[in-house]
Amino acid sequence: MEDNFEEQNKLPELKLDAKQAQGFLSFFKAIPHDPRAVRFFDRRDYYTAHGENATFIAKTYYHTTTSLRQLGSGSDALSSVTISKNMFETITRDLLLERTDHTLELYEGSGSNWRLVKSGTPGNLGSFEDVLFANNEMQDSPVVVALSPNFRENGCTVGLGYIDLTKRVLGLAEFLDDSQFTNVESALVALGCKECLLPVESVKSSESRTLHDALTRCGVMLTERKKTEFKARDLVEDLGRLVKGSKEPVRDLISVFEFAPGALGALLSYAELLVDDSNYGNYTICRYNLDSYMRLDFAAMRALNVLESKTDANKNFSLFGLMNRTCTAGMGKRLLHMWLKQPLLDVKEINSRLDLVQAFVEDAALCQDLRQHLKRISDVERLMHNLEKKRAGLQHIVKLYQTSIRLPYIKSALEHYEGQFSSLIKDRYLDPLECWTDDDHLNKFIGLVEASVDLDQLENGEYMISSSYDSALSALKDEQESLERQIHNLHQQTANELDLPLDKALKLDRGTQFGHVFRITKKEEPKIRKKLTTQFIVLETRKDGVKFTNTKLKKLGDQYQKKLEEYKNCQKELVDRVVQTAATFSEVFGSLAGLLSELDVLLSFADLASSCPTPYTRPVITPSDEGDIILEGSRHPCVEAQDWVNFIPNDCKLVRGKSWFQIITGPNMGGKSTFIRQVGVNILMAQVGSFVPCDKASISVRDCIFARVGAGDCQLRGVSTFMQEMLETASILKGATDKSLIIIDELGRGTSTYDGFGLAWAICEHLVEVIKAPTLFATHFHELTALAHESPDHEPHKKQTVGVANYHVSAHIDSSSRKLTMLYKVEPGACDQSFGIHVAEFANFPESVVALAREKAAELEDFSPTAIISNDAQEEVGSKRKRECDPDEMSRGAARAHQFLKEFSDLPLDKMDLTQALQQVNKLKEDLQKDAVNCHWLQQFF
Repeated sequence: MEDNFEEQNKLPELKLDAKQAQGFLSFFKAIPHDPRAVRFFDRRDYYTAHGENATFIAKTYYHTTTSLRQLGSGSDALSSVTISKNMFETITRDLLLERTDHTLELYEGSGSNWRLVKSGTPGNLGSFEDVLFANNEMQDSPVVVALSPNFRENGCTVGLGYIDLTKRVLGLAEFLDDSQFTNVESALVALGCKECLLPVESVKSSESRTLHDALTRCGVMLTERKKTEFKARDLVEDLGRLVKGSKEPVRDLISVFEFAPGALGALLSYAELLVDDSNYGNYTICRYNLDSYMRLDFAAMRALNVLESKTDANKNFSLFGLMNRTCTAGMGKRLLHMWLKQPLLDVKEINSRLDLVQAFVEDAALCQDLRQHLKRISDVERLMHNLEKKRAGLQHIVKLYQTSIRLPYIKSALEHYEGQFSSLIKDRYLDPLECWTDDDHLNKFIGLVEASVDLDQLENGEYMISSSYDSALSALKDEQESLERQIHNLHQQTANELDLPLDKALKLDRGTQFGHVFRITKKEEPKIRKKLTTQFIVLETRKDGVKFTNTKLKKLGDQYQKKLEEYKNCQKELVDRVVQTAATFSEVFGSLAGLLSELDVLLSFADLASSCPTPYTRPVITPSDEGDIILEGSRHPCVEAQDWVNFIPNDCKLVRGKSWFQIITGPNMGGKSTFIRQVGVNILMAQVGSFVPCDKASISVRDCIFARVGAGDCQLRGVSTFMQEMLETASILKGATDKSLIIIDELGRGTSTYDGFGLAWAICEHLVEVIKAPTLFATHFHELTALAHESPDHEPHKKQTVGVANYHVSAHIDSSSRKLTMLYKVEPGACDQSFGIHVAEFANFPESVVALAREKAAELEDFSPTAIISNDAQEEVGSKRKRECDPDEMSRGAARAHQFLKEFSDLPLDKMDLTQALQQVNKLKEDLQKDAVNCHWLQQFF
């Protein structure tokens, strides 16, 4: 977009006279105000925007208000800005594809008479597709969702409907959700939703605040609609028109849901699907099941860098950018986008994808061959979309033809594969290709195109129907050629009569103004001036010569023009007929698009796996209730792809009952965050069907990845870092199951140390005891490592089920220079100190500041509850106190103290009288004192 900012220096001129300006002002002021709408007015050679929109465009896209002009004068003056056609395309792409805070409207007209001709939203690009994708591939297909939330005592039942306008798919879902709307969020992420409709009443209700937050997090535009639009009346009839096939399956599907049909009804009315009869019979409808794919909320997508962001320094910063090595025009990219948002849960299907990737990795020649052919494949989905929308011409048909004639080469390449997965390739690709390329399907289409289109003219960039295709067209072509010969003969005859060399002196021109005319240079004109005035009609004299004609040429020229018009009209009719016939192949091309894009993505996975300096490996996949998560020599794919990185691999062994819950400590910058994220990324890649950056990997399928990594402030929504952290953690506690994967980094640092530690401990304990999901918990609260030593006596089964283990990222401190060296290795055991001051030294803090920090840290450490006061030290008040207990003793003591606090908090004090309460508290205290006999750390509390 930056390239276009300079357009401000050559802004189109605002050409309106006083009368036109007055007429426009009166029209503009009558348009209802809509804060979200950016309105453009088409002035033929350029566009304009006015009022608040003009200021917004000037500031956002021109970066200066000097581009603003005033229309009218005085109090009626209206800020205006002019926009060139290129800049209009740039702004349209940004507003509809990148942002989700504006809608777009385009008006045509003049004076005070203007009408709305196009409107678009981030979820409904329909009318602006010609602008958005004329020169750009469509990377992602936007989806519009409607939600019908119904709040009840046990939570909120959400009815969801969605439309994918590009793929022409309608969907319904209904589910119970918690107060954080974790299910809604994962559905919005999985569907790639850009816009969401909500009933006005729900928008204004107090319960919906968290729902708004979920929409905002996911970057979804909220559109309010009247409650009355969320109705299911006549829905079966309406869907009967839109959906392929009979009405009965549609009725059966709708009857299963209570609220989802109302949401889908609102969408049909909003997207105006029934107004356009090209939609009839072209849609499919399905039930969207939340449990079909791994659930990912926005926090997890962001933490794992799944999709690309504007701020990425290069394409390898995101998983999508790294994995996108697709060749087809757009189709492969869109499928990869969808797969990354919808990782699989079915072990058989994951292994099926992995088998195909392995086949391509092992046969490099096949992989290379197929990729070469796929580079010549057009975006079949988009072409069919244009065909069905009746926006297609011969150019689109020819592109489909060029794709069709490549298929035998793809088929032949696949047939040459003789490896262990040949039966899978046969079932998945060869059999369908065999079926679709026979004489009843694509061969029929190829025959139609070869018979009807003049393929020889393609080299000249012309798309025409072959004259031999139709007898009427052929007759018109013959007549045209006959007239051309007569005109040529007349040209020859006239040259002889005037005694001028043909073409050199006497030229034959054809233009829009006069049709066929003779032309001679001004230099030759005096030689034949007499004949010109007596035998010919002079039309005009200009620098390039004199144009003239006679009755014969005029008559022949008029006849030729008439035949040409007839020929063009006949061509147009035949093009329409060919396009209509081609549209009947939509089902074949739809299936073909699915097959080619899948092949494209899997080849992309194979290319990535084998082209990395350290090749990727195939993971072993086990069901979610079996096996462990073992990643040996694992790496972060995006980090290792950066030029300046020499990545140090690490093992991660999440073993049920032993190390299912891992607490990872160690210095800042030591690699904790990268390590825990790379585990999540490896699992996500495996469940998408890709090889993973490990030496060896075994993965128990996860139904969900929850990530709480580095929350940022969002003051615009009144949410602090800590509040954001707590909201994300609440969604983990409510949404996670033992089949999920949980990644938590630095929880509790947004508040005071004691509060933060208390929350972190309580959350850890809940995850260990209740949720029991495999968890990686990176923290600076070293005291949390005591969880691994907590006595399981009061809950004997707990330790066996989960297993808490301590790990740390290693660092080395040189004893003489006190310099810190990060080793980036994850090793068993807890880290026994923090390295904050060493990191400050890394950042070149002034020496005096570092020295003071060391002094203060030493004081606090010596006076902390972990320091035991020895008898010697007690004699000298205020002197430094030495720590005398080892970390293990401290861990056991902290665990026993925690047990004491838990037992105390469980006492039903509100139901006891004072005497009973004191007795119980004294008993707890006595038990704790007995246990403190052998623990110096506990003794300090008495």
